[in-house]
Amino acid sequence: MFTTRFSGWTWQNIFIRLVISLVLGIVIGIDRGAKRRGGGARTTITVCLGAALVMLLEQYLEEIYPKRLDISRIAAQVISGVGFLGAGSILVSGHQIKGLTSAASIWTCACIGLAVGIGFVDGAVLLTAVWLVGVHMVPYIEDKVYRYSRYMTLYIEVEDGKAITNVSRQLKENKCLIDSFYVDKPKAKGQHFQIVATFRLPGKIGRDEYLQTLQCLKGVVHVDEI
Repeated sequence: MFTTRFSGWTWQNIFIRLVISLVLGIVIGIDRGAKRRGGGARTTITVCLGAALVMLLEQYLEEIYPKRLDISRIAAQVISGVGFLGAGSILVSGHQIKGLTSAASIWTCACIGLAVGIGFVDGAVLLTAVWLVGVHMVPYIEDKVYRYSRYMTLYIEVEDGKAITNVSRQLKENKCLIDSFYVDKPKAKGQHFQIVATFRLPGKIGRDEYLQTLQCLKGVVHVDEI
């Protein structure tokens, strides 16, 4: 059972909730900052403390105006509003998207702050611990799984339309199961066509070997796995 000892409306509980929000925000922020990622400690403690204060405000309004307000409405606005803050940490650079985990961390930090603010401290601490374990374990699991995966997603730059045909023909000749094949046309003279292709390699072909095969095709400028 989760404790409710911090749910009472006393100044001691209010102080404890704000301190716990600060500590949990620091933990998440330092974890992101140590990896040189967006959403560092200053961002996460600000989000976490702000969200905690929102829930304290809602409990305060319930104490002052009992049964006259829906105390879940402000929290709902925080959850949706923080999404815009997280979106600011997402960067699209060429064929890569960065910052999704940072955005999700900011949103999760807001949810943790809301939980602490209303007194659900046990759940907030447990979630923080589980989140930290998850984000540190998943890369190792992904590395093991992806190492044996036959699926590849490649970013390919080619000179012209003929080279696009060459790439497509090569994939079909090698009996690759194509999942998606997107082509972006150059926006100015001197730029190359860009291809992002996801496909499944036959078991007899190695990943590095196939990258070299595509790189040697006529008109192919650059091949990179993403």
